[in-house]
Formats: sequence, C-alpha cells, structure tokens
Amino acid sequence: MFIDDTISAIATAPGEGGIGIIRISGSKAVDIAKAIFKPFYKNGIDEYNARTLIYGNIVDGEEIVDEVLLAYMKGPNSYTAEDVIEINCHGGFISVKKILELTLKNGARLADRGEFTKRAFLNGRIDLSQAEAIIDIINAKTDKSHEIAQSQLEGSLSDKIKKLRHRITEVLAQVEVAIDYPEEDIEFITYKELTEKTESIRDEIRFLYNTSDTGKIFREGLKTAILGKPNVGKSSLMNAILGENRAIVTDIPGTTRDVIEEFVNINGIPLKIVDTAGIRETEDIVEKIGVEKSISHLKSSDLNLLVIDISRELEADDLDILKNIDPNKTIVLLNKIDLESKIDLKEIEKYVDNENIISISALKHEGLNSIHQKIEKMVFSGEVQSSSDVVITNSRHKDAIYKAMNSIEDAVNGLKDTLPYDFIEVDLKDAWDSLGYINGDTVSEDLLDTIFSNFCIGK
Repeated sequence: MFIDDTISAIATAPGEGGIGIIRISGSKAVDIAKAIFKPFYKNGIDEYNARTLIYGNIVDGEEIVDEVLLAYMKGPNSYTAEDVIEINCHGGFISVKKILELTLKNGARLADRGEFTKRAFLNGRIDLSQAEAIIDIINAKTDKSHEIAQSQLEGSLSDKIKKLRHRITEVLAQVEVAIDYPEEDIEFITYKELTEKTESIRDEIRFLYNTSDTGKIFREGLKTAILGKPNVGKSSLMNAILGENRAIVTDIPGTTRDVIEEFVNINGIPLKIVDTAGIRETEDIVEKIGVEKSISHLKSSDLNLLVIDISRELEADDLDILKNIDPNKTIVLLNKIDLESKIDLKEIEKYVDNENIISISALKHEGLNSIHQKIEKMVFSGEVQSSSDVVITNSRHKDAIYKAMNSIEDAVNGLKDTLPYDFIEVDLKDAWDSLGYINGDTVSEDLLDTIFSNFCIGK
C-alpha cells in the first residue's frame, strides 16, 4: 500500500445532523484545503496556528458551498501521524457530499475502509491491538465493554505483550549463551534457572488466555436464546427483560413464528437476546421453519433461558427440549408463579441442577433480578475475571496467545527433559512470534487488509 498519497472521506454517519465532518490526510492535505477553503479573517490557513479551528467558507470557484469550521493538525501530531485537515460543515447529505467531491477533484483519493486508522498503524502512532480497540469502542454495547476497549486503546494490552516478549527475549539470550558455551559445569544450573523463568512466563500467558472467554462476551455479547413450547411466556419474558413491548403477546399458540433479536445490558454484560418460536410438532409450514430456527439457536447459543409454564403439567414437548439442552449453559425459568403449580420439579431436576432453576412471573416482572444475578454468576463463574488489568476480547488475539502458550509449554517440557538447547530455542522463538502477531510486529499485509476492512470508510 502506498501511503504517500492523500486520502479523503466523510467521517460522520450518513443522514441529517448538526455537523458533518470530512477528513483529509496526507502530504497534499493542506494544499487541497487551500484550494477550496477561504477563511473570513485572514488570508490563508498558513496564517493560523496548527490545531486551531478556522472559520470560513468552502468554495467551488466563485460559488459558496457551505459555511464551515476547518481544523488543521500538522503531522506527526495527528490521528494518522500525517498532515490532517478536518472540515466541520452543516450535517446532511448534500453539504458533505459536495465538499468530499471537491477534495477528490483537487487531488485526494477516496479512502478505503479503515484507511485512516491503518495509516496511524503503518506510521507507528499506534500498534495493531490499539487499532482494533478503536472499532471495539465504536461497537461497545455496555459501559464495561467500552471501558475494556478504552484501556486497550491506551495501550494496556500492548504493554503486556511487549513485556512478555521482552522476558522471552531475555530467556532466548541465555539459551543462545548456553548453545555457544555448553560447558558441563554450568549446564545443570542453566537448565534449572531457565525452567523457572520459562514457567513464570507460561503462567502469565495462561492467565491472559483464561480471560478470553469473558472478554469475548464483553466484545460480541452473550448470545442468549429464550426457548420453550408455545404459550409458556417467552415473549412476555423478552418484553420484561427489555423493558418494552418488543414481542407480540397473545394466548394463541404459534404467534411467534420467527426469531426476534435485541441487545440488552444485564449488570454490564451485553446480551444478544433472541425470542424464538415455540418448539412443538406442527403441520404449519411457516411455523415449522420457525421451530427449526429455534432448535438451531438452542444448539448454537451461549446461554439458554428455558421457559416452562408451571400452571400446566409437563408435556412431551417440554421433555424433548430438556433432553436436548446443555445443562451447563441453561437456566430453567418456572413461569406463572402466581398460578397453581402442576409440574413435577423432580422431573426437571433430572436434566438441570436445582441451582439453575428460577421461579418467575414474566407478566408481573417478578424474579428478574434473580435471572440477572444468575447470568452474571454463570458468565464469571462466581469470579469477575475482568478485574484483571488486561482482558483478551479479540478472537485473533486469543488464537495468538493460545499458540504462544503451547509453544512456551513445549519449551518448559523440553527444559525439564534437558533436551538440547536448539529445540528450546525454536519453541521460544515460536512463542515470541505468536505474541508479535497481536501488536502487528509479525503480521502479513493480507491480514491487515482483512482487519481494517471491518472499519467504516471515514475511520
């Protein structure tokens, strides 16, 4: 990728708004701005200090396009570490479109997705993990997920990886000394010392890896399916959790024929919650498709909320669902506690532990706090792992750390078995490379293109 050209893009979301921003970055950014911008109070941009908002008009020849505020940020003290111009115009489709077209006509190229952030990475202002944290901040669904992403943008993960790689480098240096000077009188001491140091690194990498499942939930949300046979109160539960009437509630079986998806914040945990069609045998073609989707969600979800109507005896449909659930990721909700119970609780306990069974009234919003607390406990296994200074939220990072953990484990085992130092060196270098994959030190250009294609064009 050539980064000596100049790029431009709209940096704000499309649609009507108070302000629209067009961002220009590159060596010609200032020249392009001079060609289309006329300040009100001085002769040109050069007469103003950098990082100052300048009041004036965007013009196309003699025609005034819009009244704007222009900001000039001189590289390397800018987002991309290049000269950057940001034009703050009136929000709306026409103004931003016209100004963007003027920047392109005067020498800029339309930026690719994520190209501004990619330039920040290529120019050394941020590393790859910090770049990925930017998209996590934009996509954050809860305060906690935003807090984790902000911490990574500030460099918490980068610093951790740098320290681990530095410690591996120190061990590698000792291994290479042992290879070059294999005197027998220091060999035993060297193996013992290297084993202790390598085990310490392995334990730290393992701890980091163990935060990844919790981190993934904060980043992507906990995929949660509300399941049950028709008319047990699934849609009422969905509405109660969301605090609004999102799903249609009737006494007619089969009302919900397709899945309804919404995000909700449960004690800081983002839930991607799905209200599914009632699972039962049916001849209705449309309802049958909905039932098939429900069964698919049962198998693929991170958490199942199985709703059972206690005012009706357990039926074959209830038992079929209970037989197919994963008890480790299922909470059974005994709904309609305001009515007389007709179920056999012992029959349900054959499939799910009693501690994962909660009595509720979805209609009267009773028992919701118990559901929230249970979800939090299941996510964190009774221990909020996100209290760690660094949490792994990205599946790419998780894969790299997993590979590094295995390589370090191989090095530890090799040291314990007193294998030749050449073998240990290979394992340590593999671990060092895998960790470098996280901050971008050992990453390919194709992967960079894939990562930054997930960004919007103006970022």
